[in-house]
Amino acid sequence: MTMTKKHLDSARRTLELEILALQEQLGQLDHQFDQACDLLLGLTGRVIVTGMGKSGHIGNKIAATLASTGTPAFFMHPGEASHGDLGMVTRQDAVLALSNSGETQEVTSLLPLLKRLGIPIISITGAPYSTLAREATLHLNASISREACPLNLAPTSSTTATLALGDALAIALLEARGFGPDDFALSHPGGSLGRRLLLRVADIMHQDQQVPRVLPQASLREALLEITRTGLGFTCVTNEQNQLLGVFTDGDLRRVLDLSLDLHQTRVDQVMTPEGKRVYPEQLAAEAVHVMEENKISALPVVNQQQQLVGALNMHDLLKAGVI
Repeated sequence: MTMTKKHLDSARRTLELEILALQEQLGQLDHQFDQACDLLLGLTGRVIVTGMGKSGHIGNKIAATLASTGTPAFFMHPGEASHGDLGMVTRQDAVLALSNSGETQEVTSLLPLLKRLGIPIISITGAPYSTLAREATLHLNASISREACPLNLAPTSSTTATLALGDALAIALLEARGFGPDDFALSHPGGSLGRRLLLRVADIMHQDQQVPRVLPQASLREALLEITRTGLGFTCVTNEQNQLLGVFTDGDLRRVLDLSLDLHQTRVDQVMTPEGKRVYPEQLAAEAVHVMEENKISALPVVNQQQQLVGALNMHDLLKAGVI
């Protein structure tokens, strides 16, 4: 067996065992998952996630996923909890405790104080008869047949199963809360995700003198000069009340030239695309991208509710703003 083949066989075996672990979770979901969701939905405080070692790394990710999907949460290291960090926990909170064995000393040592404070505990373990599973208010079973590690020692399949259960919990809560894109955007204001979710057409559109426009009686030559002036690849055609009647684009110009029409004598309203696609200032910039892609166009007029022209934008503006 070649070295490459050996590596690929190992990778496939690992993935197959982790897929098996996830399939096992489907059969282990029960009423306690429902009860855990109800408990967390009724919280007035936060979800405090805790776990040691590899479970701690998984716990950090679960806490981050909960927090970003509408369930206030943070991670508390169980080793530090006994040295002052338990002061972060209030009686309005709930604890999500992770331990594959269910016997991790740093985690089980927190149980007496948490119970004394009356704080509900949801445990995720791979051992349903362990101390942590028995003493928790609710237990989610993350047991697996075997680890992907050939020694059956290194946490691999078990951490995958725990992470997936945490994701399942977060998404069930998200759906129950009716958490939508606008809510998601508020917790993701930075980076490209925030730009896609928060940026409105009004934030990036060209305005005032930067908006190309001509009256319907304008000649093709005048329309061409207006396209050239703004460099947006099109001009809008409006009436005296500034209402959008249509658009004349670079593509329309090429078709006109093929017909050998007189640039001085032909009126723009005779060759424009009537009506045309348009967007509104309050729409998400991501929606404008969708309109452009769906209709294979690279620019759009922006109108108000009275269909009056108030702006224009093209694909370059959206690229520059980081929306695409």
